[in-house]
Parts: sequence; C-alpha cells; structure tokens
Amino acid sequence: MSSRRIGLLGGTFDPPHIGHLWLGETAKDQLDLDEVWFLPVGEPPHKEGRPITAVSHRLRMTQLAIQDIPYFSVNHSDMKRPTPHTTISLLHHLHDRHPDIQFRLIIGSDSLRDLPDWHESQQIITRCRLAVLDRPGVTLDWDALETAVPGVRAAVDWLDGPTVHISSTAIRQWAQEGGSLRLLVETAVLRYIQENKLYQSKEEGIRDWRLPQTNLQSTK
Repeated sequence: MSSRRIGLLGGTFDPPHIGHLWLGETAKDQLDLDEVWFLPVGEPPHKEGRPITAVSHRLRMTQLAIQDIPYFSVNHSDMKRPTPHTTISLLHHLHDRHPDIQFRLIIGSDSLRDLPDWHESQQIITRCRLAVLDRPGVTLDWDALETAVPGVRAAVDWLDGPTVHISSTAIRQWAQEGGSLRLLVETAVLRYIQENKLYQSKEEGIRDWRLPQTNLQSTK
C-alpha cells in the first residue's frame, strides 16, 4: 500500500485569502496529493517586532476559509509546538509523528528565492520536496541558489497555472483604508473580519463592497 501524499501550506494567514486557496488547489491537482494541510504559524520568526493578529483569530479565519473544501484541513502543529517555529523544526515534528506520509512543502517562487535565508535550508530539501508556483516579478538566480543550498533545483516540483498576485499585507492595508475585501477572502472570513473589527481603520472601518482591481494580476 502506497503512503499518503500530503501538501503542507504554512503561513501567518493574517488573513487567509484566495491566493492561499488557489496555491493549495493547484498543488493538490498537479501533484496528485491526498490532502493539503494549512498550518497557521504561532510565532513567525521572520516577523518579529511586527504587529500580528492573535493566533486564535488567524486559526479561526483559516478554518472558515477552507471549510467547504473536503481535501483541505487545518493542522495545529505549527501553533502548539515549542518555539522557535521554523520550517525545519516543523518538518522534523511532522515526520516523527507521521513517518508513513510523503510531504510536499508548498511555496511561491519568492520563498524559493529566499530559501538560503531560512534556518537549516539544506535540511529542508532532505526532508521533503518543494512544490513551487511562480510569482510575477520574481527572478531566480539558480547558480546562487545551488551554491547556498546544493541540490535545491532537483528538489523542486514546479506548479503550472495562473498566479494571483496578492498578499495578506496588501489586504490588511486595503482594509485599513476602508476598502472592501469582498472576493479577496472567502465570505465567511470576511464576515468574521467584520464581526471582530479586524484590520479596520478606527475612523471608518470597511466602507463598501468594491473590489480593488489593481491588487489582482494573472499570468500564464
């Protein structure tokens, strides 16, 4: 009996948006994954000193974002384990508990570009393969990547398809300016954001339901 194939999609998810869902869907389809696990990080080490929404809110928004997709699930491992919450420590943690599962780490090409800056990046590619979706404007220096992380090119499975050029940072900024988040996040997530007054300016909050077209970009 073959082992299960699970995609790992980690992040702050502050908030989870359509780009996260599309990335998980693309990886699931093209790599024939059984499931995709969304892993909200408790304390992201690369965002120290920046304001981050409470993990309880980020967890609930992630649960709401994926609730209607049967092959998506939320895994709490990256929230409940001891710090530091690095990718390699997460992979060790998951392999120890699920030795029969083949894991794929799902990332964008911007994260691949920055892989040499990740803690123990060489160990990451020995623990799992990387499922990478290209992002607009990202250029990879393969010579530099191979020098910093030998064997990384052979560890990459490229995903094909349109890219949604959007970020949680841009969504938070747009909300704080009073813009609508409709179609940028799932309806249940939008409702949660509004009910809990997340990301809103003190003066106005989210004014209307307009979609900021300049925040979306598709490429082939």
